Amino acid sequence: MTGDSTILAGQTVVVVGGSAGIGLETARLARAAGADVVLTGRNHERLEAAAKDVGAASTATFDAHDDDALAAFFEGLAAPVDHVMVTAGRPYYSALSDMDFDDARRGLYEHPMVMLGVARYGAPHVRAGGCLLFMGGTGGRRAGVGMSVIAAGTAALPALAATLALEIAPVRVNVIAAGFVDTPLSASLLGDQLDARREQLRTTLPIGRVVGPQDVAALAIHLMTNTALTGATYDIDGGQQFVPG
Repeated sequence: MTGDSTILAGQTVVVVGGSAGIGLETARLARAAGADVVLTGRNHERLEAAAKDVGAASTATFDAHDDDALAAFFEGLAAPVDHVMVTAGRPYYSALSDMDFDDARRGLYEHPMVMLGVARYGAPHVRAGGCLLFMGGTGGRRAGVGMSVIAAGTAALPALAATLALEIAPVRVNVIAAGFVDTPLSASLLGDQLDARREQLRTTLPIGRVVGPQDVAALAIHLMTNTALTGATYDIDGGQQFVPG
């Protein structure tokens, strides 16, 4: 993405989970490309600050995992939109012996169910040729202790994207599968291990640097604008899945 100020001109981009990290950066890049932006999130104060930062057209505060709230949001849109990107949610890591099954259950169903909910309630409000875009991951492709819930989600989202792309066509459906991305969410998950993880990745990744939210946002804008792309999953991890450890 080179800062083209017209590539999304006249279009509207909804970012579900747009108050920080990848969602906020995608909103910022979409605005720079000429789009109107609608941001949603759970924390009203943080959402309003993000909206002011990027010049969002409007905001809506709700939990994307609440089906009724999700449906009401899309029904309440004043006009059709062109693209919906979903970054809401967080991963759940736990060894089986320490697993909280309630948390694990949420981790297993939240991402796929949000994907289904956005497809059901959102697709009727998306113009033909527009897209639904969901965040997934690459980490669960490698077996490891504590990765069972993540692995299930990693496998589920690409399959959902492929089938939904047929069912809700001509609206397009794609998944971005990211590895480690240097965001506030990563910082909250890693705590005092964050700097060590960054340094490890700088020295081991084939790209020689850590993937940032701007990298993912650039891919998201490309998937919005390239109308030949649907039903697929696009990796962005700097080669992390090919590096041992």
